[in-house]
Amino acid sequence: MATVQKKTTKKRTVHKVVSRGRLYVTATFNSTLASVTDEKGNVLCWSSAGEAGFSGSRKSTPYAATVTVEKVLDKAQSYGMNEVEVYIKGPGPGRDVALRVLRARGMTIPLIADVTPVPHNGTRPRKSKRNA
Repeated sequence: MATVQKKTTKKRTVHKVVSRGRLYVTATFNSTLASVTDEKGNVLCWSSAGEAGFSGSRKSTPYAATVTVEKVLDKAQSYGMNEVEVYIKGPGPGRDVALRVLRARGMTIPLIADVTPVPHNGTRPRKSKRNA
């Protein structure tokens, strides 16, 4: 009986060239998330502190935010991106770091927006921690 061999073919990933995009940085107290989209809002690449290799309390450090933003910008520059609008959300340590990394990369930043959601006296907040 003859054996049948399957031919394996590699799928070729086609990178579209996008010169302008948006960088969304979500900096929480526990981690930092960053994603790059095109102008229509389609996600091209993303990274997080956990995906960058940090775990536990190390995810909430400014260094983890630096590595996260650098990783996502490396992926974005593989698309040919050189102009990025920055949207920052959250109170975490990754807020300022994202802008420092962008300036060090020499990318053009036409817009920096803070999109942190602020309640207009919505639901009652959780109780504050007791320091005893």
